[in-house]
Formats: sequence, structure tokens, C-alpha cells
Amino acid sequence: MTKEFVVKKLVFNKLAKIMSDIKYKVIVGLEIHVQLCTKTKMFCGCALSFAQQPNSRVCPVCLGMPGSLPVMNKQAVEFSILAAMALNLEIARFTKWDRKNYYYPDLPKNYQISQYDLPISNKGYIEIPLESGQTKKIRITRAHLEEDAGKNTHTSGDYSQVDLNRAGTPLLEIVTEPDMNSAEEVRALAIELQRIVRYLGVSEADMQKGHMRFEPNINLAITKDGIEYRTPIVEVKNLNSFRTIERSIIYETQRQLDEFIETGKTLKMGNKSTRGWDDDKQMTVLQREKEEAHDYRYFPDPDLVPVVWTDEDLERIRKNLVELPIEKRKRFIDNFGLSSYDAGVLTDEKSLSDFFDEAVSAGGDPKRVCNLITQTGLKIANEKGCKVNELGFDAKALAQLAKMVEEGTIGASSANIVLAEMAATGQTPDAIAQAKNLIQKNDTAEIEAAVEAVFAENEQAVDDAKNNPKKAQKALGFLMGQAMRKTKGQGNPKLISQILNQKLGI
Repeated sequence: MTKEFVVKKLVFNKLAKIMSDIKYKVIVGLEIHVQLCTKTKMFCGCALSFAQQPNSRVCPVCLGMPGSLPVMNKQAVEFSILAAMALNLEIARFTKWDRKNYYYPDLPKNYQISQYDLPISNKGYIEIPLESGQTKKIRITRAHLEEDAGKNTHTSGDYSQVDLNRAGTPLLEIVTEPDMNSAEEVRALAIELQRIVRYLGVSEADMQKGHMRFEPNINLAITKDGIEYRTPIVEVKNLNSFRTIERSIIYETQRQLDEFIETGKTLKMGNKSTRGWDDDKQMTVLQREKEEAHDYRYFPDPDLVPVVWTDEDLERIRKNLVELPIEKRKRFIDNFGLSSYDAGVLTDEKSLSDFFDEAVSAGGDPKRVCNLITQTGLKIANEKGCKVNELGFDAKALAQLAKMVEEGTIGASSANIVLAEMAATGQTPDAIAQAKNLIQKNDTAEIEAAVEAVFAENEQAVDDAKNNPKKAQKALGFLMGQAMRKTKGQGNPKLISQILNQKLGI
């Protein structure tokens, strides 16, 4: 045994002993910035459009020119109220705008118009689905409206460039309580929130375009020798994918735990910091110590009037609420007997869930319609780069196809062929089934004759099916296959199986 091996073993044993005495809980709160899909910016008339020539969508207001005055975007405010209602938040009847002062090259005014002590809404919650099939309620502290900054780029050599097209974009910032205790829960909330804002139509929520950005605040509650320690909160900035959200939390959890083990203590709770995610190295990196609210020197914006809501205003906005994805999932499971997985797939997009609902309302069996969509429809839609409801057939045609399968007119495998042809040609399912000779034979006398012919040709298989328990299942499958062959694949499998069992006396 080498000296190096002995040292490594001693270190491992020491760490193992330390870990055995430690229990810890991950604590995560989340800040989410959602870009609202208005036509123009928050406080000026500049158009919002992605990937335009840098600094081509700007004006004196979003450039912070002296003497220019902001004008509030009414649609952005109403979108924010609608989202707040869906998140069970209390809507403030009186709210105002504040200036959040800080200097960055991508913020020409040297302040951001935001909301501080009187946000547009507060005290709500969102339910997230768990892997167990249950749900968990995550409290939401507040949701407020603000403008976005521009974008710095660092790809032009030894200097940076600033694109202000995004400056002034309306953002809804949603802040949760630290109620999440795993990376999986945070990911579930992020996915659920993306679905909600898309269902409402208030945001495209395309993370590749920066429409949603996530900033988890992470720390640990560590118990050692009966004493609880709290690690300082770390905010990981500007995450724009579910994968990086999950990985950054996993990494930061381990980093904070390792630091505690190495030092045997934690820093003061006030020592907050912000870190960025390095995707190449798969780790967080320190950016700066976190500012506190007083560092921003908030004060009411003198150029914007407060916003006051009446009951009539709020009721008008509330009429735009829709059935939310988690409510739809519950209904699909409870009313239609779908699995949690299938219900999740169908409610991923509002257009898909609505299409499924329409097909069921038109008489399609829920499970059969679900199978047609999830097993074939989504695959074809993905290949064509469109949505299922854009494939060229309506929900009534899908319901008709589902009925044909349930009634035994065509088989389940043939239904997939028909669905693909419906997407390609727009023809009705019955016309396609007739043209492709996919209609199943349901003539009892004809099928009985085919079964009797199979029995006559395969006496040993018949004997095994009747009298040999070890070979009965295999023999029955063989006879079924032979009967299908006799009917040239057009015999109704249910009817063939029924006649086989009847004649075998099983």
C-alpha cells in the first residue's frame, strides 16, 4: 500500500464521516422576467421585433434623450394584470412607477423604470406538477412591470458593442417565495409558467429569443451536531433554458456544501452574491456582491402618473382568462382516464389541448384520439414544422377516424396510415380507407370459414391451444396470425379473436 493511497483513503474517510453527520436542505426562490408580446415598447412607440439590425428600433425616449417623455403602454399593463390573475395574485387598485438608478452601457437613461413599494400585484401562488403525480403550491411574492435594458455584445475584438433595440421592452418580473427544494421543482415551475403565459397569449415565451429569463436564488440549510447553519444566498443570473436552470442549481448546491465542509462554517447571511453560468465549464462563476434595494436609490418617476383600476376594468380583463394547463391536465386525467404523461403531452400547448377537446366533443373516444395525436399526429407535425391543428384536417375528421377504429371499421395500425394520408391530402378518413383497401372485414360467416380452414391446416397448433398449457399462448398467437393472413389482413382482429376462442372452447 503506497503512502499516496493511504493519504487519499484517510481524506475519503474523513469526508465520509463529516458527510454522515450533516443533513441539508436546498432552498430556492426564483425571479422570472417575462417579455410581453406587445407590438411596441413599454414607454415609447418603437416596434418590437427580433433579430433586426442593431439600433434600428430606437427613438429619443428609449435612448434617454433630454426632454423626451415616456408614455405608458396600456396593452402591456393589461397583459400583466391578466397574468397576475392567472397566478392568483392580489391586484393593486393603485400602483405607481419608480426609477431604479444604476449605470450600465445598455441603459442610456442611467435608470430603469420599474415598480418598487407598490407593485401591480402581490401575494399569489402557482401549482406545479410533481413526479409523484401530486402538485405543490409555490407562493408568489409579487409581480411587477418594468422595462428591459439593451444588450451588450463582446464578439468584435477587444471592445464591446451595445444594441439598444431591446431597451424599453415590457417585462413582467415575477418573484416567488423560497418554497422550492430541488432543481427538479424549479424546472417544473419554469415549464409550468411558460405554459401559462402562452395559454394566456401574453408572451411567446421563446427562451431562445430571450422572452423568458430565470434567476434562481439558492442557499442551503445545513444541520450539523444539532445546529442549523444557512449559507449565503447566491443569485444565478440570466438563465434561458430549462437545462441550465437545473444544472446551475445542482452545481451551486454542491459548491455551497463543499465550501461548508472545507471551512466548517458559513458566511453571514447578508453576504449575497450574483454568479453567472459558464456553459462550457458547467459551473457558476462569481460576478459581484449583490446590491441591496437602497443601493438603487428608488424614487417615484415624476414623468408617469399612477395607475388606478376600477371593478369594471378588472372584470373586463378577467374575461380573457382561460382554463390553465394544470387544470386541463387534471380534467383530462379525471374525466377521460388519460395517464398523467399523456395529459401532460396534450396540454403542453393550448392549440393542441383545444384540438383534442374539439375532437372528443365531436364524438371521438378520448383515449383513441389521444393515441392518434401522440403516436402519429405529433410526429408528422414535427416533420412538417407545424402544429397538429395545422396539418390540414379538422377535429371532426380526427373524431371520425377514432370512431372508425372503435367500431372496427379499420384497425389501429391502419388508422395511423389514414392519419398520415389525411395530413398529406386533406381527404376524409373513410375515403382514404376505401381507396387504400383498409376497411376490415366484419362478416362473421366469412371469418368463421377462414378460422375453420386454419384449424384444418394446423391440427397440432389447435391441439396445443386446447390441451397444452405450456404451449397454449404461443399456439393461439400462431392461429391468430394465420387467420389474419387468410383474410389478407382485413379481418377484424377482435372478431377473429372472439371466434377463435369460441371454437377452441377457451
